[in-house]
Amino acid sequence: MTRFLSGLAAAIVMGLAMLNAAPATAQTPPGVLIVGQIAEPKSLDPQAVTAVNDFRILMNIYDGLVRYKDGTLEVEPALAKSWTISEDGTVYTFKLREGVTFHDGSPFNAEAVVFDFQRMLDENHPYHDTGPFPLAFFFSAVKEVKALDDMTVEFTLNEPYAPFLSNLAYPTGLIASPAAIKEHGKDFGRNPSGTGPFRFVEWDSNTKVVVERNEDYWDGAPSLQAVVFRPITDANTRVAEMLSGGIDLMVEVPPDSLAQFGDAAYKIYEQAGPHLWFLILNAKEGPFADKRARQAVNYAIDKKALVDNILQGTAVVAAGPTPPAFAWAYNESLQPYPHDPEKARALLKEAGVAEGTEVTFYVTEGGSGMLDPVPMGAAIQADLAEVGLDAKIETYEWNTFLGKVNPGLEGKADMAEMAWMTNDPDTLPYLALRTDAMPDKGGFNSGYYSNPEVDALLEKARRSTDQDERARLYKEMQEIVREDAPWAFIANWKQNAVSKAGIEGFGLQPSFFLLLHDVVKD
Repeated sequence: MTRFLSGLAAAIVMGLAMLNAAPATAQTPPGVLIVGQIAEPKSLDPQAVTAVNDFRILMNIYDGLVRYKDGTLEVEPALAKSWTISEDGTVYTFKLREGVTFHDGSPFNAEAVVFDFQRMLDENHPYHDTGPFPLAFFFSAVKEVKALDDMTVEFTLNEPYAPFLSNLAYPTGLIASPAAIKEHGKDFGRNPSGTGPFRFVEWDSNTKVVVERNEDYWDGAPSLQAVVFRPITDANTRVAEMLSGGIDLMVEVPPDSLAQFGDAAYKIYEQAGPHLWFLILNAKEGPFADKRARQAVNYAIDKKALVDNILQGTAVVAAGPTPPAFAWAYNESLQPYPHDPEKARALLKEAGVAEGTEVTFYVTEGGSGMLDPVPMGAAIQADLAEVGLDAKIETYEWNTFLGKVNPGLEGKADMAEMAWMTNDPDTLPYLALRTDAMPDKGGFNSGYYSNPEVDALLEKARRSTDQDERARLYKEMQEIVREDAPWAFIANWKQNAVSKAGIEGFGLQPSFFLLLHDVVKD
C-alpha cells in the first residue's frame, strides 16, 4: 500500500509539474481527474465543516447511513441497507450493510455509528474536543443513539423531526473511522478515513488534496485511478487553467466566462438548486438595528442589474429566505423588493440614519456559491452610495472571511455577503434566523435577528411530519422574514460547471455536491 501511494503521489506531482511548465499544451495525468476547487478546504472531518467547497471533497471519501438519490434530494440506502420508523416518528432503526471496512482497515459497524454521533453531540464524550461541530444543530433532536447489535443501530429523538433522514444524507451525517479519530485526535481533519469510493492520500496545503480509488468499495470501485482537488481561489486563474488544460473539471464558472467554453472541447453543465445569495445585516447594533433601515437596503440594491449584468442571467432575483427550488415549501406570492432608491432614502430618514453614514461591509474573494463576490460587492456599494450610505468594503479570503462572519458581526461589521446551499427548507432559517441560533449559542445567526413568531413557526414546522402543514408554516415564516428584512435578499443561483469533452458520467447535483464515483476520463 505504501509503495502504491508513493508511486501515485509521485506520478501526480510529476503531472502537475508538467502542467505548470507548459500550460499551453498541458495534459493532465491519465486516469487522474484534476478538479479546480474554489478555495482551500478548512478540514476533511465531515462533522467539523460547513462549506460546500469542503463537502465536494468529503462526499467522495465518506458515506452516510443514507444518501441522496442521483439527481434528487430524495433519500436512498447507503451504509444502512434499510430502516424502520416508529409510529410516533421518534425511533429510527437502521439495519447496516455488512462487510464494509473503513479505509484504515477497521470495521464499519453499529458501534462506529454510535461513536461518531456521540462524539458530535455529547459534550462529555472523550473525543468531543476534536471539534468544534458547527452543524450539530442538524441532530439536535437526537436523544439517544445505541447499538442494538453489531449491525443494527437505533436513534431515539426527543420529538418527531421531519428533516432527520435528509440531514443524515448531508455531510454532517457522514460516518468517519473511530480508529482514525482516536489515532489522530484533533488532527483527524488532516488524516481522514471513511468508507467512500476514494481513499485519502495526501493534503499539500494550498496546492492539492489527493484521493485514490478504493478498490474494495461496497458499491463498486470507481473508474478513476485518483482525483486531485486543486484550490484555485481566483476565478480568472481557474478559467485560465481550464482553457490551458491544467484541470479537467471546474466548478462555479464565472458567468462572463461561460462563453469561452462553447466549443466541442468542453462540456458545460447547469442546474438550478436550493441556493440563496444574501447580505447579512447587523440587526443588533448600528443603523440596521432599525427594521426600516434594513428594508431600505433591500430597496436600494438593483438586484435585477446584478443578476443580468454581473451574473449574466445565471441566477434569478430572490424574494425571501427560501429558495424556489423547494417548490413545495416556497411562497410564490412573495415578490422581490423592487429597486426604489427614493423609497430607500425615505426609510433611512424615518429610521434616523443620516446622509453619509458609514457602514462596514465584509466581502469575500470567493467561496462556496458566492457568485462573483467582489464585483457584486462593488455594485452593491455603489447602490448604497446612491441612497446616502457610505459602505466601507473589507475583503477577505474565504476561510478568513468565515472566521470573521460566523462568530457574529457585533462590534465588527454592519453587513456581510453570504451564500447557502441547503438540503431542506428547514435548514437555512433554523440555523441562521432563530433567536437560539445566535453565534454565542453555536448557530449562524450572525446578524442577531430575533422574532419569537418566526422561532415558533420554525419549531412547529420541524416537528410536523405532515408536508402540507410544514409548507404552510414555512410560507408564513417567509412572509414575516421578508417584512423584517434581516437580510438583503439578492439572488438564487443556477449552479454550473465545465469539463473537458472526454469526461463522461458526470452530472451536477441539486445538493451542490460533487459525486465522482461514476465519472470516466477518456
